[in-house]
Amino acid sequence: MWKFALRNLFSRPARSALSLLGLTVAIAGMVGLFSVARGLEQTFDRSFKSIPGLIVMQAGAPIPLFSRLPKNWKADMERIPGVHVVAPEIWMRANIIEEKPVMAPPRFLFGVDIPSRIKLRKGVYTESMIVGRFLSPDDAGQRRVVISRQIAEEHLKKVGDTLSVNSIEFEIVGLYHVGSLLLDVAILVDGDTLRQLGWFDQEAVSGYYVEPDGSASNEEVGRRLKELLQDRPLTTGSPMSLLALAGLGQPSGSSQSKSSNAVGFMLRALAGTNTPASPPVADQSSEESATDANLNRKDELGGLTPSVRPKSRTPSPVEVRNASDFSDRFKELSEDLNLILALLTGIGMTIAVLSIVNTMLMSVTERVIEFGVLKANGWSPWDVLKLITFESATLGLGGGVLGGLIGWTVTIVVNARWPDRVNLFASPGLLVFSVVFSTVVGLLGGLYPAVWAMRLSPMEAIRRG
Repeated sequence: MWKFALRNLFSRPARSALSLLGLTVAIAGMVGLFSVARGLEQTFDRSFKSIPGLIVMQAGAPIPLFSRLPKNWKADMERIPGVHVVAPEIWMRANIIEEKPVMAPPRFLFGVDIPSRIKLRKGVYTESMIVGRFLSPDDAGQRRVVISRQIAEEHLKKVGDTLSVNSIEFEIVGLYHVGSLLLDVAILVDGDTLRQLGWFDQEAVSGYYVEPDGSASNEEVGRRLKELLQDRPLTTGSPMSLLALAGLGQPSGSSQSKSSNAVGFMLRALAGTNTPASPPVADQSSEESATDANLNRKDELGGLTPSVRPKSRTPSPVEVRNASDFSDRFKELSEDLNLILALLTGIGMTIAVLSIVNTMLMSVTERVIEFGVLKANGWSPWDVLKLITFESATLGLGGGVLGGLIGWTVTIVVNARWPDRVNLFASPGLLVFSVVFSTVVGLLGGLYPAVWAMRLSPMEAIRRG
């Protein structure tokens, strides 16, 4: 039956080739689109596995870049049982590198607390050094950086050269390579250096990386951290933070510092506040005393008695996340992305199915007499059905194999051409699914013409012909 089906397909090569081409393009597009989602999942999984600790950041901030927390929380967090190291972090966009605007891929200034970072038992960047050295305590306050291999290759830099970031020259002391698109985007520098340049709040950090000591689970350490910071007020978020986030911060003492202050004043005005650029950290005990005084005044005026005063619990100002939390959030995004990709793939597959239906219907119409003769010579309606469905399934199988190979080849070429920008991954499961799916689509595409042909009697088929 397969030989007979192949002979029929080759008897009309142009029409069969066009149907095969349409299905091949649709399957190749499906493999390419879903390889984007699979590549993102692989990138996130690889990146998260290299971060075993906890990240403390401002509640509601999607990533530490948009978070601001007081700098003086570090000492209290280190006293929590189960905590080994608390490493403050500063994250900023590097908008101009070597006097060229940076859009894609994004680059970030990563301000680290060098002593804390060195104490980490598992440091992503300290373990990924390939040339030169990591930052040392002697680099505190100095304009020295460690950059990724991708950034060095992009700007033709090596250890010992200088790198201009936001119009400031930094000396390169080391290169690292993690192998992750999410992590190989940073320029590591001492956090106090960024503050000295006026690029970041003097009393703030973006967040804290907390490495547990192993005596308690990450979940338990995270719960203790949230309890410690539950009622603490956030006293950061000054205009300078917004300027740094936008890349508008200028070195202190520069000719543009006054304009930056002016922009900061406008930002405060738009926000409806006149908070100074570096607000003092509020004293929690004084706030509690003021609150009690206001409540006692209410009691004197006929309000609630002290014994029944409600104790409202303010929302936590921080979120404590680990790798699984980020992974869960990405899975939610991935589900939405897969839905969009499925809709786009469905459009292409619909066109391919219609092409197969059209091809098989025309083929059946042209061979009506042939089917009548076959039935007159003993073929059953099921034999006719099998012949036509074998032909359409062959088109589907061929389109799936060719489309899968083309899609897989394209992902390899794209990854090799832009290794630091994209990561496409056509998994074996995706390729097998594409072949099976294409075969089923081809089979279903030939089902209607096959049913129509099998219902014709021999005399009716000969008469129609």
